[in-house]
Amino acid sequence: MFQVVHRVCGALERFVEGLNTLGVLNAIRMHPGSFRPLMCHEPSALTADIMDHLFHNRLSEVGSNKRRAEERVVPFWRDYLQDVEEQEGPSKLGKILAFATGASVIPPVGFSPQPSIDFLHDHSSSPRRCLPMANTCINCLKLPLFDKYGDFRERMDFAVGNTQGFGRE
Repeated sequence: MFQVVHRVCGALERFVEGLNTLGVLNAIRMHPGSFRPLMCHEPSALTADIMDHLFHNRLSEVGSNKRRAEERVVPFWRDYLQDVEEQEGPSKLGKILAFATGASVIPPVGFSPQPSIDFLHDHSSSPRRCLPMANTCINCLKLPLFDKYGDFRERMDFAVGNTQGFGRE
């Protein structure tokens, strides 16, 4: 009771007094629907572009063999996001985000740290068995290196589709 009600009571009263000072509180009471977007966060639907801009690619040194392999996979990642958006919609994009970060929507204050993409160079000896991996503590998605988009997509679908994710259904 103390943590939920009494601890925040003073701050809430000061907030209400501040809103009341300029008559904003009365306007909110008369037109609550108009003020809802200002007072309540409603997550927007995920799109491929939003997902692409959300993740920062951590590429190897320019001119290295690793960099060339990574630059081959980055377009696969973007194509995969586009295909998922067109075929399955925002719900599958939410599953991909949850696979990488643990959150199926972008939080109101964003992610900290910013989601990033790393690449799995160590697993190139057995590409058929290589699956994407994620570290949700640091919001990092590790993509396998493939030469063909079909192999990349198959492994991404398998990994995202067969992950329970923190006991959620």
